[in-house]
Amino acid sequence: MDTILQATARVLATHGYAGTNTNLIAETAGVSVGSLYQYFPNKNALIAALHNRHDNEMLDVIDGVLNSNPAATLQERVAAIVQAMLHAHLLEPALHRVLEREFPLFDLPREHSLADQDIHRRMRHLLELHRDEIAQQDRDLATYVVLRIMESLVHAAALEPPAGFSTQKLERAVVDAVMGYLGAPAGAAPRKAARAASPAKKTQAARAR
Repeated sequence: MDTILQATARVLATHGYAGTNTNLIAETAGVSVGSLYQYFPNKNALIAALHNRHDNEMLDVIDGVLNSNPAATLQERVAAIVQAMLHAHLLEPALHRVLEREFPLFDLPREHSLADQDIHRRMRHLLELHRDEIAQQDRDLATYVVLRIMESLVHAAALEPPAGFSTQKLERAVVDAVMGYLGAPAGAAPRKAARAASPAKKTQAARAR
């Protein structure tokens, strides 16, 4: 089945939706059309399966970060997730461009997508692990916002990269956006507390009134 999905990705990226059909996909995959129909009734089912494959890849990215260095900070883990997500999108930019621009409706709503629900739970768990490092108290809302920030900016950086910026700069910008929402931008110096006026200065100020 994975061979069929890989063939679907190649055909879609090369020919677009209008030029894609099950005969061409089967030929590219090296299987019969009958074998293809055993798994997928039509090309729309194949596109939906590609969306689901993408969601599972993102889930693997988050799991990999959560299961790595247990001493990592939240910023380090966010940076690792962003880097892996952007790298995954840059591997097949033409395919992601087709999927995101032409077929977003083939992506199941989160309440019907087990992969999306798992991604939400993993990110919620990550924020809970680092609750002392973030300012947002509503971590359910923070999970939603963080995932939307990552998805939107990573898709934009991969599909419509701005000229003059390296991948590393784009990664840092996405991380800063996430960390800025959760607390303070990465690398930002803590604000100095305002000094309280001395008793003598308070007296002088009162006399001047």
